[in-house]
Amino acid sequence: MSTDLIRRLARLALACVAAAGLACGQAPESGPAATLRAKYAELHDKLERNAFGREIHLASREEPGQLTGEVYGVLDFPFAQVESGLREARSWCDVLILPFNTKHCYAAPGEAANTLAMRIGRKAEQPAELAYPLQFAYRIAARAPDYFRIVLSADQGPIGTRDYRIVLEATPLDEKRTFIHFGYAYGFGAMSRLALQVYLGTVGASKVGFTVIERDAQNRPTYVGGLLGATERNTMRYFLAIDAYLASLSVPAAARVDQRLNAWFAATERYPKQLHEMDRGEYLAMKQKETRRSSAAL
Repeated sequence: MSTDLIRRLARLALACVAAAGLACGQAPESGPAATLRAKYAELHDKLERNAFGREIHLASREEPGQLTGEVYGVLDFPFAQVESGLREARSWCDVLILPFNTKHCYAAPGEAANTLAMRIGRKAEQPAELAYPLQFAYRIAARAPDYFRIVLSADQGPIGTRDYRIVLEATPLDEKRTFIHFGYAYGFGAMSRLALQVYLGTVGASKVGFTVIERDAQNRPTYVGGLLGATERNTMRYFLAIDAYLASLSVPAAARVDQRLNAWFAATERYPKQLHEMDRGEYLAMKQKETRRSSAAL
């Protein structure tokens, strides 16, 4: 039996459980792991067929005073590797330092740490002390043999933004794959909205997100722009950072930083219209300096 057929049968089984419960010959599952697996069953067609070239579904929304981006995706790592790799606050610094505008991140080593101190600034190189401080509270909100949920939250952010919230939840699909839901949200007031719109109307005027809002007569897409586009770009960068970080855990410790930097940059370059900011050499030189600075803080 082919691997592809096995995966299709597994998806059908998940859909059966999610949609029918007792009609499949067993009681319906309950709890957060079952809810996440039901979401996988609901999205499996979109995960298989999309413009990302991999099993990803991205969505965004704007509500009064808040922007939210979400990615549902399949990672080619066993659940145990995902859970152990992301269990500590310090691991999240190794993830969050990868995107361009994170200039510094510190969290104490060990599972007792519950704070991440970050500096967020320009995409180009910038001294950490000139970047905006952003302090996240970190907690493991749920942990079970087949599910975990991690929450990072910050009350205040740069230029008047507030109520930052990063959520990751995961459950195994099989022995080699894990389904995750990553959410990124923040709030804003009138002044911060104005500052964001000024940026998006000048330096960021050509930037777009991933959601197609319409197509022309030649079927060429028009992508979402503005604040939602910016939210989608950031959400995608963080998702790719999680993937690159977890992949680096399989190489010797001395090679992990270079491995994840190169992997993250290569992943973002698959979507140049949305995510390209600089060439590889400039990115690597900047990030090697920033990761050394963050590591030295330990």
